[in-house]
Amino acid sequence: MSQNIDRISIQVGLSGYSFKIQTADEIKTSPWMSAERIFSTPEFLNRYDEVGISVFTPKFTLVPEQFNDHSDMVGMLAPVADVDGNDEVMTVSVPEFDAVLVYSNTIGETLSRAVSETVLDKEGNKTRPLPEMYYMLRSVLNLPDYNKILASYMDGVLYLVIAQGRSLLLCNSFQAPDFTTAQYFIFLAMKNLQLNPEVSTICFRTPLSEEDEMSLYRYFKNVEQV
Repeated sequence: MSQNIDRISIQVGLSGYSFKIQTADEIKTSPWMSAERIFSTPEFLNRYDEVGISVFTPKFTLVPEQFNDHSDMVGMLAPVADVDGNDEVMTVSVPEFDAVLVYSNTIGETLSRAVSETVLDKEGNKTRPLPEMYYMLRSVLNLPDYNKILASYMDGVLYLVIAQGRSLLLCNSFQAPDFTTAQYFIFLAMKNLQLNPEVSTICFRTPLSEEDEMSLYRYFKNVEQV
């Protein structure tokens, strides 16, 4: 008999946080909540078999494993992201693509650290906050369609991963002050990759308003939240 695993996945941005809890009996999701509610969230007082903390940071780059240089992580990230001497730059392996994600969670917020201190696993251990892009890359190949399009949109930034079969085609973020601009970058990426929205499903890891979801349905075969 397989062991039941209780999991909590928390997404953290500049404007607040949300969470999803998966147990053997149910899946519970929260709305997007403001930062001051963190210490009054009863679900954060429980302990879980698995804890995942995702930070919406646009400071990242994906590097093939053979080109990874642990001695110069800042040098790998600086050409594609705005980093300075105060940024803590780290790496995490993405085995699905034989690559390493170089990133910094230093985006002017302390909420992810507070969440990490508050939400513990059943052994009482803290969980290392990792970029939203890490979780997107780890999960995109689980999407059932051949054209795999996974997006998140938070704090004026679109995060987009596109794969075809088991091949990664795109992994990037785009400054998008509104959802109309975010859609522009989605369609531009798909046009450049010669993918047809009409036969594709787009999946979002962040909440979509009814208006935004219906706007996407005008172009895509299906729209899902995962």
